[in-house]
Amino acid sequence: MAELPPRGTWQPGPELTRIARLDHDRAARRGYPEAVLCEPKTVEQVALIAGEVAASGTPTLFTRASPEHADAVLAALPDAHHVPEARMVAWPAQAPEPTGGLVAVLSAGTSDLPVAYEAELTARYLGRRTELVVDVGVAGLHRVLAQLDLLREARVVVVAAGMDGALPSVVAGLVSAPVVAVPTSVGYGASFGGVAPLLSMLNACAPGVAVVNIDNGYGAGHLAAQIAAS
Repeated sequence: MAELPPRGTWQPGPELTRIARLDHDRAARRGYPEAVLCEPKTVEQVALIAGEVAASGTPTLFTRASPEHADAVLAALPDAHHVPEARMVAWPAQAPEPTGGLVAVLSAGTSDLPVAYEAELTARYLGRRTELVVDVGVAGLHRVLAQLDLLREARVVVVAAGMDGALPSVVAGLVSAPVVAVPTSVGYGASFGGVAPLLSMLNACAPGVAVVNIDNGYGAGHLAAQIAAS
């Protein structure tokens, strides 16, 4: 990672100030680095932001990065870590040495994996030890029951699920740790792009379930990292 200039001395270029003002003090203020949502941005905008990240040396997560976005980031930060499955690019490439408790990330089905990958990678790059458990949806309860030892070791459990969104409530009924539920936009017609699992999770029978927005793996991973910090 490039050496950070003294705080308050680095100034962005005039081109960047027309589109963004990067939060270089976020890690000092909140304990967690800057994140850039690439999805709504043009490739040119992401390239400009990545160039400023390289110049300032600010650790940054680039989320929802298309292949074209990722290419633009890697052109400015060739040593960054690109994870296409999570649609993320992390810089610097090396995740910090983990501290705090374990974050277990569950994917109800294979179709929920992109969101689960995003949550797991976010928590890891925010300094937590993570474990990813895949394809443990409620259609076969024996699959999640087989993971009980791991789940009960975790400080927090993130659950990504679409369809009926029932898995977070099931998990919360089995463990003492808080559960962060992520509704995904996976399912047939009446899932309404993730609204059906969102409502199921908001109405979870088991207590201790926090719900983030539809497909918000980054938000889930960030919240889990904060919960597991101590």
